[in-house]
Amino acid sequence: MPNFSNHLQRHYEQTPDKVIVTMLFAGQPDRLVTYRDLIHGSSGYVQTYTQNGIQPGDVVLLILQHDVELIYAYFGAVLLGAIPSIMPFLTEKLLPDRYRTDLAELVSHTRPTAIVTYREFEPEVRAALKPGEDSVKAVIISDRTEDTANRPCLPDFAAFGGPRRKEEDVVLLQHSSGSTGLQKGVALSHRSIFNHLDAYAESIRLTQDDVIVSWLPLYHDMGLIACFLLPILRGIPVVQMSPFDWVRAPYRMLQAISTYRGTLTWLPNFAYNFCAQKIRDRDMEGVDLSSWRASINTSEPVKYKSHLMFFERFKSYGFRLETLQTSYGMAENVFAVTQNDLSKLPYVEEVDRESFTSDLIARPAFDGRPAIQMMSCGKPIPNTTIRVVDAKGRDLEERHIGEIVLKSNCMLTSYYNRPDITKKAFLEGGWYMSGDYGYIFNGEVFIAGRKKDLIIVGGKNIYPQDLELLAYEVPGVHAGRASAFGVFNETTGTEDVIMVAEVDMGDPVERQKIADGIRAAVTRGSAVALRYVHLVSKPWLVKTSSGKTARSANREKFLKEMQAKGQIF
Repeated sequence: MPNFSNHLQRHYEQTPDKVIVTMLFAGQPDRLVTYRDLIHGSSGYVQTYTQNGIQPGDVVLLILQHDVELIYAYFGAVLLGAIPSIMPFLTEKLLPDRYRTDLAELVSHTRPTAIVTYREFEPEVRAALKPGEDSVKAVIISDRTEDTANRPCLPDFAAFGGPRRKEEDVVLLQHSSGSTGLQKGVALSHRSIFNHLDAYAESIRLTQDDVIVSWLPLYHDMGLIACFLLPILRGIPVVQMSPFDWVRAPYRMLQAISTYRGTLTWLPNFAYNFCAQKIRDRDMEGVDLSSWRASINTSEPVKYKSHLMFFERFKSYGFRLETLQTSYGMAENVFAVTQNDLSKLPYVEEVDRESFTSDLIARPAFDGRPAIQMMSCGKPIPNTTIRVVDAKGRDLEERHIGEIVLKSNCMLTSYYNRPDITKKAFLEGGWYMSGDYGYIFNGEVFIAGRKKDLIIVGGKNIYPQDLELLAYEVPGVHAGRASAFGVFNETTGTEDVIMVAEVDMGDPVERQKIADGIRAAVTRGSAVALRYVHLVSKPWLVKTSSGKTARSANREKFLKEMQAKGQIF
């Protein structure tokens, strides 16, 4: 089985002038990167790494913005035979103190040999190095004032260590998402990733006619695998933009799909709501979305209402309902675990709410009783097997809710330098415990939510994202800016449910109206009574580096604020 470097060399020798990455920058011309540009720019980094004493097998952390330089630094490490790992850059959505603490812990566990960043960020990196930390040989400064592609370094594949790496060798680290995404380094081998790319390409019917368009960050699996490694290693053009540019102007993704005849995207569920609510007609003039064959909803529990909202908003621009597809993924399996059949719409069903929350059984709704709408994430991809188990690891029957466990030929090698965590993550027989609750029906996988986020009220299991979606329906609540969590009540012996929501902090009467609206929407839609609704201004909420709601961090922040005010929960 060839490795990453062999694939890159083949593309460079056979199609050097093929544009493989198109980078979009706000207010600047689009930047085209050919395989020649990629290899020449990456070879320059091989030279830099070598001069700084970096060897094959060493870990290189990349703390860079979403730019061409990040691509060259990444594949420079690959060509050298080192192990690259992209880290989130410190932004306003990450808590600085927590980011620094987590970065210090990451460096301590991962023990990188080099860290690549910008000159202005160097003090942050130096501060993360604990006294006596001896693994880091170099903090390499990326100079953004010079264009690496205009300083070409001809490749010497015979001298590079990358082409000689074995298929079982670790090729990269990606980090599962915690409060800042700096939690556990998922070590993946060449073999695991190629096994995954083969299986997933089959699942989505990937062809050389496809064009991927993405704004996803490259420090998590969805962006890194589906929208970076998959296209570059498979020779599929990809159009990239910064996630920060997308947040400021989400219409640019749709304009890019129209301009470059994009066919494939991957998006988290909140992005469908965000685009439908934020994009204006004036930004859609001349946009044609008819080339878009699959927009795959993954990374969060998938919601049919989000799909319908997106379709209704953009159907007049050539967008088709069948374009909206679903998947379930995780870094520990490289990326995708399941994928809906692109030839049909994802299966949607109504299940009885009482059975779902109290009995942990997804019984079909009946007799007009309150129901929960569930949408399938599809069936396991060809090389992956899934089971649903109880707390003792025993298999559950169809429609019974339990923890998703899986096995495949593309699993992680380990959590890097963390044998303790690696051992705890697996059941006997090599089954990986996902930490996600869900059920299976007719081979289709349905995800209920994260085990760690579950709220238990009077014996009923409440998934916070369901409550948050109800809050978003209330006028005045900022899209994607609500967090629900439980706080244990010693008096009642169960958890109270708290909702924090970001709103425009203006008229007190209007704020009270919004709070009352949230209470009513949650009670009506879930039969859960909120103990407290806390309205805040933006940017109060803590998000993970992948844009997910960091509920435990928000809970901690809320409790500190309440304690400071003398209110005890």
